[in-house]
Amino acid sequence: MTYDVVIPTLGRPSLTTLLAALGPGDGMVIVVDDGRRDAEPLDVPAWVTVVSGPRRGPAAARNAGWRASRAPWVAFLDDDVEPPSGWRAALAADLAAAGERTGAVQGRVRVPLPAGRRPTDWERNVAGLEQARWATADMAYRREALEATGGFDERFPRAYREDADLGLRVTAAGWRIESGAREVRHPVGPAKAWVSLAKQAGNADDVSMRALHGRGWRARAGVPPGRRARHLAVAAAGATAAGAAAARRGPRRLAPLAGAAWLAGTLELAWARIAPGPRTPREVERMVWTSALMPFMAAGWTLHGLATLPRRLRGVPRRPAAVLFDRDGTLVVDVPYNGDPERVEPMPAAHGALARLRASGVPTAVISNQSGVARGLLSAEQVEAVNDRVEALLGPLGPWAWCPHGPDDGCECRKPAPGLVLRAAAALGVDPARCAVVGDIGADVDAARAAGARAVLVPTAQTRHEEIEAAPEVARDLEEAVERLLS
Repeated sequence: MTYDVVIPTLGRPSLTTLLAALGPGDGMVIVVDDGRRDAEPLDVPAWVTVVSGPRRGPAAARNAGWRASRAPWVAFLDDDVEPPSGWRAALAADLAAAGERTGAVQGRVRVPLPAGRRPTDWERNVAGLEQARWATADMAYRREALEATGGFDERFPRAYREDADLGLRVTAAGWRIESGAREVRHPVGPAKAWVSLAKQAGNADDVSMRALHGRGWRARAGVPPGRRARHLAVAAAGATAAGAAAARRGPRRLAPLAGAAWLAGTLELAWARIAPGPRTPREVERMVWTSALMPFMAAGWTLHGLATLPRRLRGVPRRPAAVLFDRDGTLVVDVPYNGDPERVEPMPAAHGALARLRASGVPTAVISNQSGVARGLLSAEQVEAVNDRVEALLGPLGPWAWCPHGPDDGCECRKPAPGLVLRAAAALGVDPARCAVVGDIGADVDAARAAGARAVLVPTAQTRHEEIEAAPEVARDLEEAVERLLS
């Protein structure tokens, strides 16, 4: 058994079509019934396992599904996709081709659009799934990656950003997410006239994404920049115009200017949505009135996200955004100027400490001085070979940042300078001030301090007494250091 298939559902009729196309095969097909509590039981074939969903949104439903699975891979499908004949074989081939550090393999999503006319605004919205990165319409995750990161974050209640959040955490933990050759068809379903307004609720989730993953989360997750800044500006102009018009004195003169700005922004938005569409009277009407309301909906959901952010993130422990480890003497036994992968030996507590971090979903990176390159004792290729061996023994460790310079080269990366800390934090997309550095000598502590990061010293027999005395935090071993960081 290589994989199980998990399908969260609200009981839509499309589920029957999906299961008929999927058919029985290797592994379990787990349908998570996340519909109304008083609904009729799902009518599914005997080879389908039904799990009762927690009814807290798609993230919680997917978690219930993969935790009911025991296979090394879990393939997630939306309940409105249509797998073609041979999808199971194509999935098996994608997973067989996955490397050891591949945490997920994404399938291709094809959205059929009408022939003979331009697509509507809603049809174009659904067609965006074809370019969406990490969309769970067809995504297979390695169980080990799900366990290491804790799965989907259930604080995302809508099918909007929970997939990007998991993708960012999986890649930050050192896994790769690759594209497979399999594909599914995703028909465009019916939608209410106000669907584009309902979708603005995702702006609240974007506030959480910014808080959890930093300013650059969109670029790292492959999410387009969107129009939120323009929506906020147009909404502000509209509110200013209304407020100024209602004023009895002074500000009333602002009303025409603010009103003109609101009208210009609304017309620009409406045309941007009308121009690529079919331009039928019904479509134009919808685009005009929803474009007038959309900036206010986006602004309202953004304010809601900001107001509820402390409550939504209340479950986040006060822990570092990432842990950056020194290599020699910290993760592995220090062999001076080691260029031989066969001499790599993990420190006794390294496996347990890393397992704890992975289970908590805290990403890691490695920062290491390798002055043997500058001294002519090592080649860059030898350093990389040793780094590869470290990961082969300890598992994925995230980005590697190492310095080849000597102590007299005056570089900005060699510890105790902060360069390696800053580089690793940038690779992970987190604030250096929210990182923790774990090392065995004073240079590790000083590099953390220089970057504004937290430092924990794990001394060895080579650590000088004065370095231990000067360290802000000292742990007996790596497991105790991680326990400090997570407590």
